[in-house]
Amino acid sequence: MCAVWKKLFGIDKKERKIEMSKICQITGKKAMIGNNVSHSKRRTKRHFNVNLFSKKFYYVEEDCWIKLSISARGLRCINKLGLDAALKNAVANGYCDWNSIKVIG
Repeated sequence: MCAVWKKLFGIDKKERKIEMSKICQITGKKAMIGNNVSHSKRRTKRHFNVNLFSKKFYYVEEDCWIKLSISARGLRCINKLGLDAALKNAVANGYCDWNSIKVIG
């Protein structure tokens, strides 16, 4: 398998850069695919991306800073419910797990 990767792409499997997908860790929102519709009703495929950004929060229960990739709607959920309740809901719904949350110091 590794020889096939080297032959096709010229790199090892371990050397490939792993990119994070554009998914909100609180609400589970992700990019959707739709159509651009012109005046003549011609349709071409396009992506509807999520308003996603990276934000640091102080997690009082664990006494540490964490970094989350959240959407604007996820930020509103955190402001409404609180960080701990929003994280517990996200883990219960399967949008993120405790290992995927980055702890900063």
